[in-house]
Amino acid sequence: MEPLKHYLKRSVLEEIALWLRGRWVALAGYDEKGSSVFIRYSHGKKPLTVSSASDLEKLLIKYRGMVRTIYGSLNRYAKLEDEQDTEIIPNIVATTPSWDIDASYEHWKIALDLARIVVEELERFGVSKSIYLVWSGNGVHVHISENALSQDLKERIHPFDAAYAVVEYVLRKIRSRVVDVIKNAPCSIKIENLVDLKRVFTAPLSLHRKLDVVAVCFKPNDMDSFDISWTDPENFRHRWRCWEDYAPGELDPLVEEAIKEVGLRSLDMGYTPVRRTRIEIGTETSTEEVPRVGRFEVMALLQAARYYVLTGDLEKAKSFGLNRAIFYAWAKYYGPHGRYTRMGYRPSTRSYGTGGTVAREEKRFVKVFEEEVPVSPRGWFEMGGKEQLPEDFDRQIKSKLEIIAPWEVVWRAAVEYVKRFPTTVLKDPQKFYKYVYEPVRDHFVEKVLKKFAEGSAREATTSSKAPRSLLDFASKRGDHGAREADRNRSQDPHA
Repeated sequence: MEPLKHYLKRSVLEEIALWLRGRWVALAGYDEKGSSVFIRYSHGKKPLTVSSASDLEKLLIKYRGMVRTIYGSLNRYAKLEDEQDTEIIPNIVATTPSWDIDASYEHWKIALDLARIVVEELERFGVSKSIYLVWSGNGVHVHISENALSQDLKERIHPFDAAYAVVEYVLRKIRSRVVDVIKNAPCSIKIENLVDLKRVFTAPLSLHRKLDVVAVCFKPNDMDSFDISWTDPENFRHRWRCWEDYAPGELDPLVEEAIKEVGLRSLDMGYTPVRRTRIEIGTETSTEEVPRVGRFEVMALLQAARYYVLTGDLEKAKSFGLNRAIFYAWAKYYGPHGRYTRMGYRPSTRSYGTGGTVAREEKRFVKVFEEEVPVSPRGWFEMGGKEQLPEDFDRQIKSKLEIIAPWEVVWRAAVEYVKRFPTTVLKDPQKFYKYVYEPVRDHFVEKVLKKFAEGSAREATTSSKAPRSLLDFASKRGDHGAREADRNRSQDPHA
């Protein structure tokens, strides 16, 4: 069938555009040579967005002949003006809790059986009105309206954390029932948690990428009567705007329970790798590791290594690294005159207290290298009236990077990398950002960690007495000060 003919129907255009509002849009299809096309940006690195039916119409005409399927992100954003807006947690204003059930068009009833298990578990926690389902072609998505969270809960728990925890928690609860369904299934089938930063899902009324079927929405009370014939593009049956049905606060009790077991997975100002449950035929459960280092973690790590190389103070380096990562993420999103209310940012005062006594003081700054940084009365770096302590760095940065490699290896690799640059670059915040951080922010594993590991392996094979550990190796090389580091540094900032 002709995709454009379907999409340019006024009712279809308006339905899809309304659902896409505030989401990061992706267009998929094939070019004239038959190669796959996946479009997520316009005008360079500006994320693709749709605010109205006319916006969507213009995009479809612009990419005429290429677009077959329309996707929208799991997250809704406050703004989408450049690539980094998709990576800053505070810019996410809502996240749709979603379960992805992947089966096949022919065995749609099995997929629906799994969806029914999810819905029944949600209803046990009082979640019903806010649920809607989308048959996407070869499977079904179970969604909960992002508006089912109360404003009070959103202020305490970020919507991204809430969505991840709910999906993960429910999958753990229904594991045995799911296995009972899939262990004798005649086809490959799985159900999994795909809540992540850049996940997209098929938009309602979008065509499937290969099959001539349309993604239709329906509510839980439609499940008994649902039939795959509803997805016929020429005669589809669809619950119009059913995602707008929700009960404010309906999801709160489940979120509170899920967070107790699953915990928080995002950082205050960034994103970290997480493990996601997948249940599929042949394996009762498996977890999928996301081999990703977020920009927030890379910034914190390299800033800490920078401070350590120049001063030799490891504890203060951790405080400084986390502080600068928070500062740059906050500045990127809110600008120099904004406020980050979630962190309690106040421009001029801060409160501290012990034993019930609270002292209110003027904010104190110290000059670190070539920039003014706020410090607490105890000497730790702070942001928003909150100290960044070494244990905060260990919890928020070290623990996440240890998923990828032992911490000794990660830290040593960062220090060795930073030492390659001259003091003039390390002391200048703009040069540090441009020459040290920016080239590796999206490729830390490939450009820093792997190269360091390869170099260490070569050195170990040629050394008659290898160091007992990477920490021993570090101390023998004299990393505890800037003077020794300077002698080993190139004067070329790109070295």
